[in-house]
Amino acid sequence: MFAKSKLSYEALSLPDRASMSEEQIREAALAFYETMRTRHSIRDFTPTEVPREIIENCIRTAGSAPSGANHQPWHFVAIRNPDVKAEIRKAAEKEEKAFYAGGGGDEWIKALEPIGTGPEKSHLEIAPWLIVIFAQRYGEFDDGTTYKNYYVNESVGVATGFLIAALHHAGLSTLTHTPNPMKFLNELLKRPKSEKPVMILALGHATEDATVPKVAKIKKPLDEILTII
Repeated sequence: MFAKSKLSYEALSLPDRASMSEEQIREAALAFYETMRTRHSIRDFTPTEVPREIIENCIRTAGSAPSGANHQPWHFVAIRNPDVKAEIRKAAEKEEKAFYAGGGGDEWIKALEPIGTGPEKSHLEIAPWLIVIFAQRYGEFDDGTTYKNYYVNESVGVATGFLIAALHHAGLSTLTHTPNPMKFLNELLKRPKSEKPVMILALGHATEDATVPKVAKIKKPLDEILTII
């Protein structure tokens, strides 16, 4: 929580300066790519427990992400309680059934066909953990007054990317899920109205017979996603 009395600029020497040769940098960049290219979104989870400490450290990584004005406009709710997961699944499937019944529109539903998704979301109960990511529209000073957060969507998106990368680095599989609307998560998880749920992240270990959609392996080539000027 920010304190009004401490809103002033103070410079610190760079605390964690990287010292690598060009060759080491080149190798590190390629090694990280090789690690992240093995990340896959899966729906086939085992119920095998994942220790809380691992979840906490991965969320610490997410919390280290850059953000607008350093306001860190995010909150993560990590859930392993089976009753709460069941409630989330029930509410999410209600929204998903409406979506696939036509609420999503023909074009959107058609776009999802190669992914093989549907309204049934059993992974929300089977995965040992769900992390619900909230974006904070505004924050609160220590005296109770509020302040505006900046670049909220961008900041939460970066932090979520950090989180997914950290979980993959730890050997875990994930699946992003965005039922629409998601307001039920505020009530269910007792989060304030200043927060907007962004997504549900299911995580755990993949089953031995886990599959991924073939289309998910098709990635745009570098020349389609990169322009160098």
